Amino acid sequence: MMKLVAAFLGLSFWLALPMSAAEAPSNFAMHETPRPRPEIRFEDGEGNESTLADFRGRTVLLNVWATWCVPCREEMPTLDRLQAELGGPEFEVLALSIDRAGPDAVREFYSEIGIENLAFHIDPSAKAMFALGMVGLPTTILIDREGNELGRLVGPAEWDSSEMTEFIRSTINQD
Repeated sequence: MMKLVAAFLGLSFWLALPMSAAEAPSNFAMHETPRPRPEIRFEDGEGNESTLADFRGRTVLLNVWATWCVPCREEMPTLDRLQAELGGPEFEVLALSIDRAGPDAVREFYSEIGIENLAFHIDPSAKAMFALGMVGLPTTILIDREGNELGRLVGPAEWDSSEMTEFIRSTINQD
């Protein structure tokens, strides 16, 4: 019994240590090896069709959300700030709305809360949600430069927190 208590206390000590920049936050489920992702289709702000393949060559944080999803609405400004800080030729936050109300609902929401850095993407059919095997909203998937899923987080997050920003930055640099 004492050995079990000692092992638990030792494990607790290691869990309490700060994580290195390359480790995922505890609520981010990383895969042991990258997983192929199905090709999903969606539209950009002008109604042009896009796919995940259009983003190959850069690390992508795919956030699937909807304007009627309260946690999605709350985390959207943090995704906007993450894109402002890290977005560029090496990385993009791809916010994909599944709003059936269409593009006008998403545009109104972006305007209402002041989204300035996230590009507009929508899949009103919600086929992407099913193709990606999602179980709820929001779901955020980290995708490597080759289009493979590195891991995912189901539920809201503080995407612009120092912990998350450093994790994403280290992933971009490793990828």
